[in-house]
Amino acid sequence: MKIAVIGAGGVGGYFGARLANSGQDVWFIARGRHLEAMRNQGLQVLSDNGDVLVKPVQATSDAREVGVVDLVMLAVKLWSTREALEQARPLVGADTTVVSFQNGVIAVDEVIAAFGRARTLGGVANIAAVIEQPGVIRHTGSMALLQFGELDGTMTPRVQALQDACTKAGIQCKATDDIQKAIWEKYVFLVSASSMTALTRLPLGPVREDPDTRALMAQVMTEVAAVGRAKGVALDADLVERLLQRLDGLPREMVASMLGDLERGNRLELPWFAGGVVRMGRELGVATPANGFIYAALKHYVEGRPKDARNTH
Repeated sequence: MKIAVIGAGGVGGYFGARLANSGQDVWFIARGRHLEAMRNQGLQVLSDNGDVLVKPVQATSDAREVGVVDLVMLAVKLWSTREALEQARPLVGADTTVVSFQNGVIAVDEVIAAFGRARTLGGVANIAAVIEQPGVIRHTGSMALLQFGELDGTMTPRVQALQDACTKAGIQCKATDDIQKAIWEKYVFLVSASSMTALTRLPLGPVREDPDTRALMAQVMTEVAAVGRAKGVALDADLVERLLQRLDGLPREMVASMLGDLERGNRLELPWFAGGVVRMGRELGVATPANGFIYAALKHYVEGRPKDARNTH
């Protein structure tokens, strides 16, 4: 299978490297120092699931060098979605499948708008991984799961082919008949984890162990789930309880990537997380006070560290 991965960060770098290491024809669309390091030193993944080094690595900043592929995997930050879809145009032919493994709940609609429903799969990536340094992906913990599926829930040859490729690569995966539910279940967890680790500047361990921050996290989850149900997604009644149980089983030191972006002074995906929940809640008549508080507390950092921020380091 010829695969193009747009965005070679934690998600794209980890899963793309494992697919490439298993013999798939994988191309990475990247840029900057990370691209330069990949070309010179290869792409390395450091993980409790086993380290991987892809060298030489097929990497470029220009998708026109790659040509039409079987599968495009989108793994960029949400603010880069439209740019990534434009980058993908030389990669997409009549039989190409495009799947987003980005965060949030809007990516599927963006892919459909760009390339049509017939070319689109829904996808979810559950993993904590970051670019530790150019050319190196660091995976925290052992969780590394891809979920994907047709928007109508059917099992098709292309879904089976992706499942087979992941299995061969040693990637835990699940082909699901309700990908929108899977996307929203991740969104409920991700909005709360991103919000609380960024708000407190702490990893998940202290947040879940303190009764006050745990209660706030549960309220954030409850509001996101209410918005999802108002949009017609069949989220289980016990979803928040199950997600809190899952939270307790994660490494104590785990953080959401938004905290890393906040600490490095990078842009934040906040408008698509707590901000997106607030926006959708207003449209649907669903109250979202906890998410509104999170958004108000962090919104000054959306475009990176504001010039008026005090340097406390």
